[in-house]
Amino acid sequence: MDNLVDAVRGMRDVLPDDFARQQHMAHQINHVLSTHGYQALDLPLLEHRDLYVRKLGEELAGKIYEFSFNGRDLALRPEWTASVLRAYISKLVDQPLPLRLRYTGPVFRYERPQRGTWRQFTQIGGEMIGAPAPRADAEVLGVACAGLHAVGIREYHISIGHIGIIRALLGSLGVSERTRSVLTWSLERMRNRGVDVVRDALMNEIEGEQQGFDTSVLAGLDDAQAEDLLLHTLRSIGVNLQFGTRPPEEIVRRLVRTLRTHDQRPTVERAIAFLAELSVIRGAPAQALADVTNLITRYQLPDPGLAEVRALIDLLPLHGVDMQRVTLDFGIGRGLHYYTGMMFEIDDLRGLQLCGGGRYDELVGALGGKQSVPAVGFSYGLERVVLAAPAETIPPAQMAVVVAWEDATVYPYALEVAQLLRSQGVIATCELRERPLSQQVRDAQRRDYQVVVVSVADVTARTVQWRDQRQTESISLADLVVRCGGSA
Repeated sequence: MDNLVDAVRGMRDVLPDDFARQQHMAHQINHVLSTHGYQALDLPLLEHRDLYVRKLGEELAGKIYEFSFNGRDLALRPEWTASVLRAYISKLVDQPLPLRLRYTGPVFRYERPQRGTWRQFTQIGGEMIGAPAPRADAEVLGVACAGLHAVGIREYHISIGHIGIIRALLGSLGVSERTRSVLTWSLERMRNRGVDVVRDALMNEIEGEQQGFDTSVLAGLDDAQAEDLLLHTLRSIGVNLQFGTRPPEEIVRRLVRTLRTHDQRPTVERAIAFLAELSVIRGAPAQALADVTNLITRYQLPDPGLAEVRALIDLLPLHGVDMQRVTLDFGIGRGLHYYTGMMFEIDDLRGLQLCGGGRYDELVGALGGKQSVPAVGFSYGLERVVLAAPAETIPPAQMAVVVAWEDATVYPYALEVAQLLRSQGVIATCELRERPLSQQVRDAQRRDYQVVVVSVADVTARTVQWRDQRQTESISLADLVVRCGGSA
């Protein structure tokens, strides 16, 4: 029972007034997405656990609500992107590209509750499948900003990074694929907690992997020769390599990579020093690009594709993005390992993240698609958007009426009046108990409802008594409809 209580702690009850405001903002944002061609879809809350752990990254994978049922490992949806692409691969691959999809719904993450962070929250987002950078990236950023404007948020800041450029630079430094991944997704930790934290963790891992191995026998051999030698040796001494889902060649390839890690030490040290400088580069686009170019030149590395970032920056104003709000930040990590290119975050002026997204060109293939498809997307945290929106961003008022009565013989007429008002789009409730009129009027006023009273005399005359704090007035049903905002 204690585990169940802890699991739901930090989830939030959304009561009527807050829910109305939240739904209003969701409608406004979805309207923006809809007018940009994003089609709505809905997907199950439950998915196979593997869908998420494969590409989410250790930080988010550790926050998944997961369980086993009838021999299957399942999870509550922690984010939408992987689920949307799973649906695309299984049911939408025959659609013309680019395919724009939007969604609204709850996600679940087991993390420490704090201001604007709950274990169940609502994401609204869009995914554009089949469109390359940089035009699609610029459109997505423009749509994200337009959604915030639609709910009255005008003060915010956009940080843009590019994980593809960072991976290319690490590749140019000669870092192995595995070490490259570790370093890439340690960017924010390096900036926030220091270089030594990342260096110590990585070097300890390398020491643990190479302990007990004498790699001198592989000296002078390239990877292919080393793999052939090791495969032949292991088979000669009777080591069984037929286990798991990986073929023996893949197992040996990974083992050779592990055995060579000691050769990576100087390279890793150089890469860490490089990333330490790169991760703190942030500022206005022109200055940040100049700083990155100088850093690349100093390390004698080839251009990793900065032209794509420059093109994106040039396109953003065409999508209504105020460039005074934009910062290029080469230390953004975002923690989701499926990103391959541009990434962005939008924060309010207090630093509360409202929206984030990026490009993930390899995710379709990683999730079982027959071929890689370029894709980019983003999502808002709806509850945070509500917190950041101006207080005056409230749903438009809708007329609400209580039809009150004292004599049970007029109850059928009271229902008829209520039904007439509803047909005109008015919120109308009918008193269900035989109570004094004064109590009915008092309760209606507490709910900010208008009061319509029907009496025996009104049934024949087809009238009602309109009652407010100033007076009681007898009006016809036609006049009642007009007064409540309908048409006679």
